[in-house]
Amino acid sequence: MNLSKEVWQTLSAIDVSDHIEKKGKLSYLSWAWAYGIMMEHYPELHYSFEDDKCEETGTVEISCTVHIHTGADRDQMMMRHMWLPVMDHRNKAISNPDKFAINTAKMRCLTKCFSMFGLGHYIYAGEDLPEAVAKATVSEDQIIAIKKLLDETKSDEAKFLKWLKVENIDQVLASNYDRVIAALEAKK
Repeated sequence: MNLSKEVWQTLSAIDVSDHIEKKGKLSYLSWAWAYGIMMEHYPELHYSFEDDKCEETGTVEISCTVHIHTGADRDQMMMRHMWLPVMDHRNKAISNPDKFAINTAKMRCLTKCFSMFGLGHYIYAGEDLPEAVAKATVSEDQIIAIKKLLDETKSDEAKFLKWLKVENIDQVLASNYDRVIAALEAKK
């Protein structure tokens, strides 16, 4: 599988719905949470901001580039670029924005750039949780973590599966993973 497809499949399958914040009628993803997820999956990630582009109207455009490196020698790389005007909470460009508004726009731009890799991309399309995300099941690493916690807490796997309304651990929905881990860790 090529890197672009692998990254898209990984990130677009993550349910971001619990991390969507609202400002007025707009939905957005917390940049700190999004950055944490990106680093969890791609710790070799690097981002940079280009110089702010000031327009004659007094508005400012922000642009950001994100690089993801993978492979043993960081031999595989992909890049995405995004831009965004400095805006207010109504999505209107701000004339002569202050440093705080510029900083906020930069972090929004970074998060929007992450969506170009797949993370929360449906937010920008104004969509609800995509069917693929809603039906996504836990990854191999998540299965291992669940099994480890089941063993550590001496939990009855059959009761656990019945509680989740599944027949096998590999059927656990990815959107339930955090809840499952929290429940098992509470038994420690």
